[in-house]
Amino acid sequence: MAMMPKRVKYRKQMRGRMKGNATRGNYVAFGEFGLQCLDSAWLSARQIEAGRVAATHFLRRQGKIYIRVFPDKPISKKPLETRMGKGKADTEYWAAVVKPGTILFEIAGVPENLAKEALARIAHKMPFKCRLVTRRHTV
Repeated sequence: MAMMPKRVKYRKQMRGRMKGNATRGNYVAFGEFGLQCLDSAWLSARQIEAGRVAATHFLRRQGKIYIRVFPDKPISKKPLETRMGKGKADTEYWAAVVKPGTILFEIAGVPENLAKEALARIAHKMPFKCRLVTRRHTV
């Protein structure tokens, strides 16, 4: 089942602008290795689920996968061959607004080579360029 909010205050949102870099959620917080996006985009709930399935299938349910993004933006789309007007269309899917630098997925509890391969499989499912990052240990 694709992720979506349980309930929202307003059913429809404006499109908004995706400018600037991520100021929150831009470092590895829970796991040891993370997947960081390098472009801005809308990440649909189906794409997030596809990445999760690819990683859990490869890791055979060992380790822990953290999903750091949640699709909370309703994206509406009018049906094909519909005339203009008649109000805003219904919600087609839910998306997460992702800016450059956002950590999408994190993995903990597995060796580095397994984590890199699992994150590479997730990166293939994403609609933008990603890179692998590791946790910074502060002293």
